[in-house]
Amino acid sequence: MESLKIEGAWSYTPRQFPDDRGTFLEAFRGEEFAGDLGYRLDVAQVNCSVSRRGVVRGIHYADVPPGQAKYVSCARGAILDVVVDIRVGSPTFGMWEAVRLDEVNRRSLFIAEGLGHGFVALTDDATVLYLCSTGYAPGREHGIDPMDPALGIEWPLDEIGGAPVLSGKDADAPSLGEALDAGQLPRYEDCLAYADVLRGKG
Repeated sequence: MESLKIEGAWSYTPRQFPDDRGTFLEAFRGEEFAGDLGYRLDVAQVNCSVSRRGVVRGIHYADVPPGQAKYVSCARGAILDVVVDIRVGSPTFGMWEAVRLDEVNRRSLFIAEGLGHGFVALTDDATVLYLCSTGYAPGREHGIDPMDPALGIEWPLDEIGGAPVLSGKDADAPSLGEALDAGQLPRYEDCLAYADVLRGKG
């Protein structure tokens, strides 16, 4: 596991074993994950989305606690996966990082509870798998406008061939500032406290 600049975001690139039959790889290793992060990922739900080129999904997050951590892989095609620090009080609040996930390097991204997550499909039939720490709970789930100019996410418009495609819900999501003013965003201290609980320290 390799930590990104935003605390709580990690990437993992597996070693691949190709032969005349195809390729084998370990997309997720629980022991390695626990060794780096200090706790095991308790998988409560596995989601799969298939998106055409140019589709943007996100930016999504859930109330903390318990939040919803995600371990994201792209099984087919390619996406640009984006993690956004929306934790009020975090030293990197408002910062975002983007990681390309695709069927070539099989890289995965872990997004801890309290962070915002979204992606854009760079290919047709981009197939994304999410290992989720909690199940879907609509009353605890929220969104941030992925096109919020204050965030300034650099979506690769040239690569996707035009304007991004958003759901009505994502297009109508509040800006980061509006969500902050409404008291909807997770607090950094609550996210740290919950991580301590997961590590058995809380």
